[in-house]
Amino acid sequence: MLPGVAGVKAGDIIGFSGRSWLSAGINVATYGIPLWGISHVGIMASALDGRLLVFESTSLDGDIPCEITGKPICGTQAHVLDFILGHYHGKAWHYPLYRPLYPNEDERLTEFLIDTIGVPYDAMGAFRSAGIGLSWIESLFREQSLTSIFCSEWVAAAYAVTGLHPTDNVSRWNPNRLCRHLRGHNILCKPRRLK
Repeated sequence: MLPGVAGVKAGDIIGFSGRSWLSAGINVATYGIPLWGISHVGIMASALDGRLLVFESTSLDGDIPCEITGKPICGTQAHVLDFILGHYHGKAWHYPLYRPLYPNEDERLTEFLIDTIGVPYDAMGAFRSAGIGLSWIESLFREQSLTSIFCSEWVAAAYAVTGLHPTDNVSRWNPNRLCRHLRGHNILCKPRRLK
């Protein structure tokens, strides 16, 4: 176990800031700072066997098998956090939830995430979530859809399902805005760097 992983619990968010041009582009489009702001998020939750995993929707880990399905997925998947941190090229941040989940919240979170494993990645939705104006205007004309899912959309949906952060459209949230909003509403505590 990496030293920073101790203290991570179900409901916590892991924010990633990559060193690639794609990550820098995501940060510019979502009003983040390239090479520092959050360009990808995942949520910690328990698998059915009790293991704590990071659940993320990504198109970049196509060769890493999902811990739930045993197959590589381009979309919603789950992995051991230590493994992801060991292979990730960039910074990673732990955003702790302000309190432990209640048992019923923990069950709803796990059930929702397990039920939505294997949903394809939503590249167009991720693009639409960029920028404050574009995502809010888009959300007025386009209902949320979980037929394909991008990273922060899945985390926002998971928080909505558990009752931690109800939202009228989970598709409007990009990684930077979601983390800033949840921090501003004291749902997430101050982040600490894992890597």
